[in-house]
This record gives sequence, C-alpha cells and structure tokens, in this order.
Amino acid sequence: MSWLTASEALNLLGVRRQTLYANVSRRRIRARPDPKDPRRSLYHEADVQKMARSRPGPRKAERIAAGAMEWGDPILPSAICAVAHGRLWYRGHDAVRLADTRALEDAAAILWDCQEVSFPGDLRQAVERGPVPAGRGSAAAGPALATMFAVLAGRAGLDPPSHGRSPAVLRRESAEVLATLASAVVRPGPDVPLHARLATAWRRRQAADTLRRTLVLLADHELNASTFAVRVTISTGASLASGVLAGLATLSGPLHGRAALGVLELARAAGERDARVVVREWLTGGRPLSGFGHPLYPQGDVRAQALLEAFDVPPEYQALRRAVEEIAGERPSVDFALAAMTACFGLPPDAPLVLFAIARSAGWLAHAMEQASAGHLIRPRARYVGPPLGI
Repeated sequence: MSWLTASEALNLLGVRRQTLYANVSRRRIRARPDPKDPRRSLYHEADVQKMARSRPGPRKAERIAAGAMEWGDPILPSAICAVAHGRLWYRGHDAVRLADTRALEDAAAILWDCQEVSFPGDLRQAVERGPVPAGRGSAAAGPALATMFAVLAGRAGLDPPSHGRSPAVLRRESAEVLATLASAVVRPGPDVPLHARLATAWRRRQAADTLRRTLVLLADHELNASTFAVRVTISTGASLASGVLAGLATLSGPLHGRAALGVLELARAAGERDARVVVREWLTGGRPLSGFGHPLYPQGDVRAQALLEAFDVPPEYQALRRAVEEIAGERPSVDFALAAMTACFGLPPDAPLVLFAIARSAGWLAHAMEQASAGHLIRPRARYVGPPLGI
C-alpha cells in the first residue's frame, strides 16, 4: 500500500489543497498521519490515482457550477468576508485581531459598512423574553432555539420586503432584527454589550470576555450553508427577518451549528477512557471526529486557535486534542473550541448553538443587505438525472 504526500497528491490531481481535504472528509481519498511528522497527513495513492483518472478534460459549464456547490469556488461575489491565506477577514480586517479587543457590535459595524451599530437601545424595542436559566439548555432542541424561531417568525410575517429600501433603513432594521433574536436569551436592560448580557443570562460573569471574543470570531464565515440560505431568501425580496429565519433553520442542522454536540459526546468518551483508544475506535468504526479539521484552514482553524488561548482547556479536551492530532493528523476546529469553552465555564449544552446564531446573524444581515442591493434572483438550474422523459 503506497502513500503520497500532500504535494504529490495535489500534483497528480491538479486541484487546490482545500479540494483534496474535502475529498478526504467525504471519504473519497483515504488519509493517515505521516509517521515522520504526525502533524502532516499522507494520502492513499490508489485513491488519488483513481480520482485523477476520473477527472474529465475541459469541463462544461454545468460541471463547473455543480462542483462549486460543494466546497468549490465562490459562486457569488461579495465584499463582506473572505477566508484567505489561512486567515479570516471582515472587509479587509483580520477577524482574530478584532476579537482581541472588540465586541460583536464593532464587528457588525464593519460587516454592515457603517460607523456604529447600537444593539442595546434597539433591544428595548424587541420582543421581551426571559433569559434561559443556566443549565436548562437541551442538546436536542433547547428552549433558546425554540424561542429564537418563534420571535423571528413573528417578525418575518409582518416586516416589509427588503427590496426597494435604502441602505440606511435596512441597517436600522438589521439592528432591530438582531436584537429580536438576542431577546430569546437576554432581557432588555442597561446599555451593556451583548456578550455581557449573555454572561448575565447564563450566570457566568467570569466568562464575559471569552464570550465577547467568541461572538466576534463567529460573526461571519464567507458563503457557508446558512449564509447562502439567507442570500437565496433575500434574493426573492423577502424581509430581513425572513432571511435570518432561513439562516437559523439551516444553522440548526447537526452538520452546521450543532457540530459542537458531537465534540461533547467524543470528549465525554475520552474523559472516561484513554483518549487515544477512543479516537482509534471512532476511526475504525467510520465515525467522524467532530470538531477537527476544516477544508478552508489546512494549517488549522484560526478561530479555534484564538479561542482556545482565552481560557483553561479542560483536561479531557486537552487529551482528546493530542490524541486526534497524533493519530489523525487533524487540528481543532471552532466547534471543538466551543465545546471546550462550554465545559470550562459550565455553560448550557446549547450555548454553542446560541452563540453561533446570535453572532452569525450579524453576518447574515450583512449578506442580506448586500444581496438586496444586488437586486437579482438566485435561481440555479438542476441537471436532471431521473428516469427517461419519454420524449
């Protein structure tokens, strides 16, 4: 059995590095840690050769478009966010550096291309809901998620369409929509940032600064699944609240906003037994190692790196991280960092999803406003592969 380095595999395939990683994650190409350097991976030569042979010559437009729908090239131009050179950028600002000192309100102002965004004042006008008591979160469908859906649905049924309205009006409404979403977790109160309100709602004031950093790091992430859902919705002229509701529905899936739950399960197993044994068993059983590896960050998820430096990582998570890096050659993603933070501060189990939703809504709304200004419908074509049409 022969194995190739990443450079050798990429040379044979003629693809970008992120495409190679995507094929590994979809189990089209087998990979294993390099015995000489566990931080690097080797790739099964037969799998690489098979994929190289199957690649067509000049591809038709439909093949290019189909490939772009799954970890492919960007399919929509955007000035909001980019993942490039192993970093995350908000309109040219390094998101990790922003997270060192800034709050979600500041990140939203950058993403929305305006001078200032004030959520607390708008929050007083939002639907008033009580906070989620600490420890009451549910791993399946927590009360916060249910309330988020409810308050957004209420706005979505009443708010005006997004098309034909000025950027200033849409920015003002965006602040109201984000405040409405936050009202599912925090009560109206003093003019304090959202991260401080979350810390109060969860009765974890000592976590406030880490929550601040987390919200900034999660504010946007290019054209991920939920953001694309928002843009498709807004392209029809639907209201901003309807767009965010579509994003929240997409985020709620286990492969997106709930990915941290898989990390919690893996960490529990690693805490009860030897982490290396658990990792090997999961790999042998074909179970994905949730919270590790990311196609857009070959050298490691910078969001995870920045967040893991902000708190004391629990021992079981440290052991799990070492075991996965040693055996699988993968580094933590932001989902791992969210799960470790939840364990460190004793947050509700659904805290990662809540943080994702509140933070990412700032990015969703930025993309919603950009799509509204574009003024065109997003309408891909389908390539029919069903029974013969009988023509």
